[in-house]
Amino acid sequence: MKAHVTVITLGVDNLERALIFYRDGLGLPTEGIIGKEFEHGAVAFFDMQPGLKLAIWPRADIAHDASIAQTGHSPTEFTLGHNVSSREEVDTVMKQAEKAGAKVIKPAGETFWGGYSGYFQDPDEHIWEIVWNPQLLP
Repeated sequence: MKAHVTVITLGVDNLERALIFYRDGLGLPTEGIIGKEFEHGAVAFFDMQPGLKLAIWPRADIAHDASIAQTGHSPTEFTLGHNVSSREEVDTVMKQAEKAGAKVIKPAGETFWGGYSGYFQDPDEHIWEIVWNPQLLP
């Protein structure tokens, strides 16, 4: 397999709430919720960097589409990393996320590996790390 990720889909409990968080709170560009005319089809896509979309889709609809039972979830199953250009930008994004309704779970600070980062959870408990890594600048 030649890995080429084009869509990252987050399962959400409340599609409207998640849309407001990502669109209005974090400012991610989107056309809003599409696919409402289809049973299990309502979804929203957000533009990330070229060639990558973030999707939000109700957990129950993902389970239906994948033909599996919906189970409980754990916030530590994975994290999303957002690399920024400076320590100050980490602080700015963390404040923006908190103002949008995110729960700051680890305030921004120096890391053991020489960077600077903080963690927040979106309204559906997905973990985002906002990070300045001098070895991996955007």
